Amino acid sequence: MSIAILGPTFQDLATNVNRNISSLSLIFVGRASGYLCGSMIGGVLFDCMNHFLLLGVSLLATTVGLYLIPLCKTAVLLILMISVIGVSMGVLDTGGNVLILATWGDKGAPHMQALHFSFALGAFLAPLLAKLVLGTAVSTGNHTEPDFAPQATNRSPEADSVPLFGVPDNMNLLWAYAFIATYILVVSVFTFGLFCKKSSRQEKSKASAQGSRRAKYHKALLCLLFLFFFFYVGAEVTYGSYVFSFATTHVGMGESEAAGLNSIFWGTFAACRGLAIFFATCLQPGTMIVLSNIGSLTSSLFLVLFDKSPLCLWIATSVYGASMAATFPSGVSWIEQYTTISGKSAAFFVIGAALGEMAIPAVIGIVQGKYPDLPVVLYTCLGSAVFTAILFPVMYKLATLPLDRQRKENRKSEDQKALLSSSEINEYEEENEVEDAEKWNEMDFEVIDMDDTMRNSVNEPSTNTLTEPTADVSNQFLSDVLTESSPVNIGSPVKHLPEARTKRTST
Repeated sequence: MSIAILGPTFQDLATNVNRNISSLSLIFVGRASGYLCGSMIGGVLFDCMNHFLLLGVSLLATTVGLYLIPLCKTAVLLILMISVIGVSMGVLDTGGNVLILATWGDKGAPHMQALHFSFALGAFLAPLLAKLVLGTAVSTGNHTEPDFAPQATNRSPEADSVPLFGVPDNMNLLWAYAFIATYILVVSVFTFGLFCKKSSRQEKSKASAQGSRRAKYHKALLCLLFLFFFFYVGAEVTYGSYVFSFATTHVGMGESEAAGLNSIFWGTFAACRGLAIFFATCLQPGTMIVLSNIGSLTSSLFLVLFDKSPLCLWIATSVYGASMAATFPSGVSWIEQYTTISGKSAAFFVIGAALGEMAIPAVIGIVQGKYPDLPVVLYTCLGSAVFTAILFPVMYKLATLPLDRQRKENRKSEDQKALLSSSEINEYEEENEVEDAEKWNEMDFEVIDMDDTMRNSVNEPSTNTLTEPTADVSNQFLSDVLTESSPVNIGSPVKHLPEARTKRTST
């Protein structure tokens, strides 16, 4: 809301500082520059500060800036205040994505979709709040008129000594900004309340930091995602900014019909971002990106092929807006599945999106002025759709290739461990068999020795008849022990005992 409120109230702000629109166009450059600086600053600070404290301070700075913007009486001060809001918005945009990822990780796809749906919802409500509810004085038509305030060109020397702040002539302008600022102030109070629970949050952040993962091609993935968001956001803002003028000049639509075409683009964009919250619960982020790329590529191709057809323009515009809705949050959720996104990493691709938002519409405006008969806007959208459709499979292959290699290496190591353990078991069994064989061989030799000694003792002449029962008992006991204790074939030594007994009886 704080970003979108500037467009509907731009003419009122220019009147308030006694300037025309053309001389106050630096206000958008100041806001974009502040947004880039805020994204970079936020990316560094979110890695070393409490997230809720930084978000609360940014919201508080936004609140102060919104309260002071309608009170500014000089153009320099107004541009400065808009730049301050741009810095706080850059911090909030980076911090919102980082906080979602830090809280839910790769399971936060629905929450990421809800966050970006709130952006679209605020952009939809801000013009309604400024014009329909509070009714600011100036219409929100095409802001390309030259000078609407004649006194701005011929100012007296006393006009330069105006105060820096003052109550605006149009009080509805003040109430519009005050309403949004009060709402953001309430949100900042809740954010500071979450900061009071920083101990438990810090424990969760430490736990998540311990389980962080980093892809092998982390930097390459971030660079490709930078380019992906550069062209995606650039095409989105370019079509939303130029579809009104394209429909009126190239297709020949009336202003009311062209305004409806512009509204249906942002309407389907916001509606599908809301539906993407539910789709994200059952679809993977990569699947949603592929579906979005197919939809944007098909619709932009039909726009180029049937650029003169009003019916095709209506249908393709609605499909194009719906296809562009879920790409950015799905891209952030997708990259989190393969590598952990820190504050600096989030700031990097947010800066890419901001640069695309600044650079591509500016270049298209220059090229369209040189070639007014060509639908340069449609060619840009088609080229961006082709580029993003080719770039995402490259990113996917780059992100999953190290994981496949790692899984193969893990499988190879597990197979080696299994083979090693089985070989150790076989060696152990072989060693046991050898030991058992040696033991039984030794036992055989002992039995044979005992048999020989017994034979010798039997063959000696006995002088006492009482020794024969004793020898029989000992021989019987030895044969019983050997037959019970040994399952192996030691029958040959044992068979000698009956032979000895028969020899004794015969003698």
